[in-house]
Amino acid sequence: MDFGPYLLLASLEGAVTAAVLALTAVGLSLVFGVMRVVNVAHGEFFMLGAVLAWWVAHLVGDAHPAVGFLLALVVAPLLVGGIAVLADVTVLKRVNYDPERTIVATIGILYILQQVTLMTYGPDARPVEPPFNTRLALPFVEWGENGLQLYWPWGLSTTSYKLAVIGAAVVVLLGVWGLMARTRIGLLMRATQLDRDMALAFGIPVERVYAMVFGIGAGLAALAAVLIVPIQQAHYLMGGDPLLLSFIVVIIGGLGSLPGTVLAAVLIGLSDGIISVFFSPTLAKILATLLVALVLVFRPQGLFGVRRA
Repeated sequence: MDFGPYLLLASLEGAVTAAVLALTAVGLSLVFGVMRVVNVAHGEFFMLGAVLAWWVAHLVGDAHPAVGFLLALVVAPLLVGGIAVLADVTVLKRVNYDPERTIVATIGILYILQQVTLMTYGPDARPVEPPFNTRLALPFVEWGENGLQLYWPWGLSTTSYKLAVIGAAVVVLLGVWGLMARTRIGLLMRATQLDRDMALAFGIPVERVYAMVFGIGAGLAALAAVLIVPIQQAHYLMGGDPLLLSFIVVIIGGLGSLPGTVLAAVLIGLSDGIISVFFSPTLAKILATLLVALVLVFRPQGLFGVRRA
């Protein structure tokens, strides 16, 4: 395969990574933007979504794979969101959302979720069958004797499910934007984000807003995991990479900036996919970490963040 088609194939793999990463990182950015809480357990909510997707698909049993997957797509984010709300009410609220203590608290939540999953689910990685997985050949354009010509390189293909993951992520991200910009719930979130004390003065139930935001953030991570688990496999240690990449994306995009988070996720996801295919995944992580260091040195608030007085 020539370099051009190979680059297109790597870009498609990167686009899938970017789509899932955008959902996960937007959840993390939403929690920090509204609550000022650094959720170290965010990757474990991602892992829990994948594991619950396997449980739901396994319980459905002999039904068509699409039935189990669609059920998991609804049940897993709701269950994970409910667990996150419970963690907020029982743990984060008790430490008064103090930035330092919430970091320690979410580290504790991380280990609790991880070890409970290990005891109940086990150490094995387990796949979830995709609802559809048709292989699609992709065309490419080259310059020939008669100008631009369309041809079908051998090996240049993707699957219908991977394209569906990208499309689903775009729809969900637009839904999150609509929730934040066009609804009363989004108005309450933005008011709480701008000034917590003023929001309390105007009668906004800030603690309920916090619980809802923490649940939505975890639910988005779980939704991303359900989408990716037919491509990867569910494993109790799978939350590490999504957590690292989400922090990288949020720092680059700007803490609390949803547009910046999405654009940074596309940048990191595409570069991760391309560099992983042509070189190695380790090099992709090293370059992403180096980019974070440069952003922190030259623009600490992130590319789209606002410097606070």
